[in-house]
Amino acid sequence: MSRAKQLFSVKLSDTTNREGYPAYTRSLEEQYVQTLLTNTIGNTFYADSNTLLSEANALHDQMLDKNPNFVAKALVFARNRGLMRLQPIFGLAKLSLVSTELFSKVFNNVVLVPSDLQDFMMILEGHGRGQGGRAVKRQVAQFLNSISEYWAIKYNGRGRGYSLGDIVKTIHPKPINDKQKNIFAYLIGKDYDKTLVPQIAAYEALKRTTDVNEQIALIQEGKLPYEVVTGVVKPNREIWNAILYQMPIFALLRNLNTLDRAGVLDENKEYITSVLNDPERLAKSKILPFRFITAFEEVKKAWVRDVLRQAVEITFDNLPEIPGKTAVFLDVSGSMEGNYLRIGSVFALALYKKTKGNGIFWTFDTLVYDQQPSMHDSILTQAEKIRARGSTDTGAPVRKLREDNVYVDNIIIITDEQQNTGSPFYRELEKYRYSINPNVKTFIIDIAPYRSAMVPPTDKNTYYIYGWSETVLHYIAISIQGFGTLLDEINDMKIY
Repeated sequence: MSRAKQLFSVKLSDTTNREGYPAYTRSLEEQYVQTLLTNTIGNTFYADSNTLLSEANALHDQMLDKNPNFVAKALVFARNRGLMRLQPIFGLAKLSLVSTELFSKVFNNVVLVPSDLQDFMMILEGHGRGQGGRAVKRQVAQFLNSISEYWAIKYNGRGRGYSLGDIVKTIHPKPINDKQKNIFAYLIGKDYDKTLVPQIAAYEALKRTTDVNEQIALIQEGKLPYEVVTGVVKPNREIWNAILYQMPIFALLRNLNTLDRAGVLDENKEYITSVLNDPERLAKSKILPFRFITAFEEVKKAWVRDVLRQAVEITFDNLPEIPGKTAVFLDVSGSMEGNYLRIGSVFALALYKKTKGNGIFWTFDTLVYDQQPSMHDSILTQAEKIRARGSTDTGAPVRKLREDNVYVDNIIIITDEQQNTGSPFYRELEKYRYSINPNVKTFIIDIAPYRSAMVPPTDKNTYYIYGWSETVLHYIAISIQGFGTLLDEINDMKIY
């Protein structure tokens, strides 16, 4: 067969995307990981929440039927590395029906905080499972024995359907010590020994006093979380100053605007800067990148915006550098509007900076736009200028590479994959490989839950990476150096 004929022997598509455009079906394992890492069961451009929930439910069942062991590993990965909550918890409830052994092994790596447990119990109830059986009851009881005073006062509200007190009454856990016995008593409304649970005692005292000085003393001595304080008192400036120093980093980030309105930001500039620009705290917080973007868009003070710019630079600073000339393409079509584009813009600019200037950064819809990125301006400053545009032609940037005769070692495209016009991405990729670089590695960062794909699974030089955390960028960097795929990483995990 001649090379000219080989050029057009592109594997035929076997499905369509949400726009009815030709697409490919990836393996069941990849579809499952994609759902775990991207599907928040919220409305998207092409699918409503009911459709996504129905599809996710069916996919959990299919994967559990095929390989429960992979499911267990994927749930742990998605919760801890992908920083997703609802889909891993939903999958955990499903896993408890199929394998109590695997369920018991991974429970504490999926249910990390009381709100996870509350959602888990609600999902069980939604499936008509009640307490879920002995294996479930045993794991829940063990988790309840890890409930601290802080968790007891923070998570015992009824907003999630199940309060912690409801769960204690349902499970009847045997307390491991006197302190835990008194925490359980407090949660279910019985008498408790205040000397054994001083933080709870401080919170209850806060409810009863209107004296500002006493309120501040209770907040500081009890180290009371801001959520419960603002639920029982109306903070003035002095109280906000006390609350500020009890806030975890994520709470601080989310409440910058509130603190600004309260007039306490400027007088705490040094402290706020030290928290939000602390590399160790940022690494431990596991804050999704788009949270910084949201705060950056909301807050107006110039010095706070500078702190947020620096926080994002620190967040991505530990990514390995990307070797070889790299083309970074960002989908700016209309379906990317909102969080998809916010996240994609930050990812794209972070990746470009890791090329150390040995690359290009183009955005595209049906046309291609050279963003002329700066290696010196902050990621947030540059991301703020990127806007969604028109329809989608995912083949457009690869076609421009070929037409301009640009040699690259790596192509990274960030997209929801919903092409609706132009030449298919895979056809353009094969043309590029034929005419310019047959060994180009391609990385598709899919940040949407739609299950069709632009490239068939038979293409060994294309890597699919899913999710919204900085972890997805880490896998690009190590995959370029030959460390395998995202599925390889999950398969290699050990669960105990």
